[in-house]
Amino acid sequence: VQLQASGGGLVQAGDSLRLSCRYSGRTSHSYGIGWFRQAPGAEREFVAAVTWSGGTTVYADSVKGRFTISRDNANNTVTLQMNGLNVKDTGVYYCAAGPGIVTGPTARYWGRGTLVTVSS
Repeated sequence: VQLQASGGGLVQAGDSLRLSCRYSGRTSHSYGIGWFRQAPGAEREFVAAVTWSGGTTVYADSVKGRFTISRDNANNTVTLQMNGLNVKDTGVYYCAAGPGIVTGPTARYWGRGTLVTVSS
C-alpha cells in the first residue's frame, strides 16, 4: 500500500485547509486510514481516522468540531477538511493505513507528510 499526502501550506489563524491522502495498492481499499501530525519538537499524535467503508470516524479531542475526515474509495482518496485552524495545528501531517480504526498502534503503512503552518 502506498500513500501520498498533499494540500499543506501556510495559512492564517482562523483559515481553512483541505488535505488529501491518495492511496494505492491491491489491498488499499480494505484498510482504514488515519491522519497524524507532528509539531516541531513534539511527538507524532493522532488527529482523525476513518474505516475502510467510511462509515465510522474518530477524532482527537483537540480537533473535534473543527476537522472532518471523509473517504472516497472510487477515487482512492481520504480528505481531511480543517476549519478554524490555530497555531497549535501547525505541523507535518501524515496519513497512514492499517486494519480497522487507525489511531496509532494499528498503522501499518505510512506516507510522506505535508507541512501545515498556521500563523497568528
